[in-house]
Amino acid sequence: MGTTPAPRHYRAPGWFTKHVFNRAVAGLTRLGISVLGSRVLEVKGRKTGAARRTPVNLLVLGDARYLVSPRGDGQWVRNVRADGGRLDLLLGRHRTHYVATELEGSAKIPVLRAYLKRWKAEVGVFFDGVGPEATDDEVAAIAPRHPVFVLTQQ
Repeated sequence: MGTTPAPRHYRAPGWFTKHVFNRAVAGLTRLGISVLGSRVLEVKGRKTGAARRTPVNLLVLGDARYLVSPRGDGQWVRNVRADGGRLDLLLGRHRTHYVATELEGSAKIPVLRAYLKRWKAEVGVFFDGVGPEATDDEVAAIAPRHPVFVLTQQ
């Protein structure tokens, strides 16, 4: 018998977030104005092959760059996985090519903690009450629901 895959975790954005907030952040980012590290992620759609864009928060820790999906296994996460991790981050007219490698297990803990420290006010609701001050065990408990990618510039 095979193992049953874990159910996907995803919290869809509400109307205001989807139609007002995300569009405003994406618009500013397209103009070259980063809102607390915002970028527009562009990745090839896994079904159509067409470019798909969504605003994301780029986390910089030391020399490393990370993307975290606070909402779980959303469309951009599935598209990045399907395209071998290839993606572009846009800020204004500047495009940077990356390959994303998904982190697993305890490697996600310091990244999630730093992400929450920076953006808890914006995304904290998606982390079930876990904040940057939480214990490693508490962060590890929610980590499987939040994909984390380390980016390598191409």
